[in-house]
Amino acid sequence: MTLHRPEQFLVKPDAVLFDTDNTLYPYDPSHHEGFKAVRTKAMSMFSMSAAQFEEAYDRARKETKTRLGATSGSHSRLLYFQRMLELIGLGSQVLLALDLEQTYWRTFLTHAELFPGVKEFLDDLRLAGIPTAVVTDLTAQIQFRKIVYFGLDQYFDYIVTSEEAGFDKPHRAPFALAVEKMRPKGPCIWMIGDNPHNDILGARREIAAVTLQKLHAGVAMGTGDELPDCSFGHFSELSAMLDGLTAPS
Repeated sequence: MTLHRPEQFLVKPDAVLFDTDNTLYPYDPSHHEGFKAVRTKAMSMFSMSAAQFEEAYDRARKETKTRLGATSGSHSRLLYFQRMLELIGLGSQVLLALDLEQTYWRTFLTHAELFPGVKEFLDDLRLAGIPTAVVTDLTAQIQFRKIVYFGLDQYFDYIVTSEEAGFDKPHRAPFALAVEKMRPKGPCIWMIGDNPHNDILGARREIAAVTLQKLHAGVAMGTGDELPDCSFGHFSELSAMLDGLTAPS
């Protein structure tokens, strides 16, 4: 752990916000397995090559993101697969699109594992009486499924998705809605995330949050305006710091 702005960590937080994907668990391994399962199924069903599948999927994903912008729907695998089927000349094929989406998320979740120490840190926050909330992009249904799959539904006080807030991070809406729900007793709010722009800069700019970036393979620490107040590799480090802030003087 490195405190880049140690003056931000002199008192315990009044509330803590968490990103989900690639913060509570490593995203890339699960996505890789989910994508591979869908590709294998599509190649068998439609007699297409891996290259043809990936080209159609990439085009569908880019078109969807361009059309929808920074909204929850822009992350929808269902919309990606629907458009992919249209691009390869099969029409919308809603049953097939649903089947591919279910294959992706079912495989994704079976390969998803929390980072060590997440539940222990959440327990520490709960024992300290500090409210918590998830602030996450994507649609509510799949993010709710992830929280339940990980067994975290009893750990967080609130959840805010970009579907509910109307905008993805770093827009102010999801951060502000989470704070509105939690009603913290003081101004010190921690935001824990992996993305230096969406999580770190966004939370600092929009709600003056103290920012903590989770670093692991594939994540680069933010620089300049995106430099976090703290960077850490293991949640046990946060537990130790919280213990020091909440211990009787």
